[in-house]
Amino acid sequence: MELEQIIQGCQKKDIQAQEQLYRRYAGKMFAVCLKYVPNRDEAQDYFQEGFLLVFDKIAQYEFKGSFDGWLHRVFVNYLLQQFRKKNYLNVVDENIPDEVEVEIDEGIPPEFLFRIVQELPERYRLVFNLYVFEEYSHQEIADALGITVGTSKSNLSRAKLILKQKIELLTGSSKMPKLQ
Repeated sequence: MELEQIIQGCQKKDIQAQEQLYRRYAGKMFAVCLKYVPNRDEAQDYFQEGFLLVFDKIAQYEFKGSFDGWLHRVFVNYLLQQFRKKNYLNVVDENIPDEVEVEIDEGIPPEFLFRIVQELPERYRLVFNLYVFEEYSHQEIADALGITVGTSKSNLSRAKLILKQKIELLTGSSKMPKLQ
């Protein structure tokens, strides 16, 4: 069945079409959830709720633009909504450089990079993922999370600093001071 037919079936609440859509996108959407939530059980909960939301909102999809992009955006927006409810994304002023550069050696395994991003504290991981992977601006992140642009920038810098330290520890460089 073609994607357009599957979507049309989902818009008519056809269970078989919903199952096909689910099977087609389950892996990708679970990976999106894991980017934002390192705990697999919690990510699974968000994943299931995200698909229920997709099936509820799919009638809004007008076949303009990429369905993959639309689906991805529904999931990310749902995850952001859940984080906004937690209301602990603000950070106190920290003495962190505005722009921390992180150089990644090509020899570092991607699994390691994924793991260290997942290990970031939630507020840093969320801003890092939105800025780096979703290509949100700091203003868009601030609007989406209900924080200030300065907090978004600070959280991103802190995330980069933590990642830089972990990468340098892996590569044997000790130029970075230890974080407290």
